[in-house]
Amino acid sequence: MKTRLRVLRAEKEWSQEELASRVGVTRQTINSIETGRYEPSLPLAIKLAHLFGMHVEDLFLLPEKELPRRVKHDVLFKGKQGNV
Repeated sequence: MKTRLRVLRAEKEWSQEELASRVGVTRQTINSIETGRYEPSLPLAIKLAHLFGMHVEDLFLLPEKELPRRVKHDVLFKGKQGNV
């Protein structure tokens, strides 16, 4: 998974240690996320995105080949019409 974390952190002129302190993790965790060795938990990803004022999917990017195939709306709700 790719991330914009390093770039966004640099724009704020924060060290890895400072960012780690702001979200309650270690500097090593931030380093591992930035280098792609570790994928954050959902709560941590949400904290990081919130801190930078963006959505999780704008901060962390999955390669397109790893994304699930989209299901058409009418397939999801087939046979459930009138139940809403």
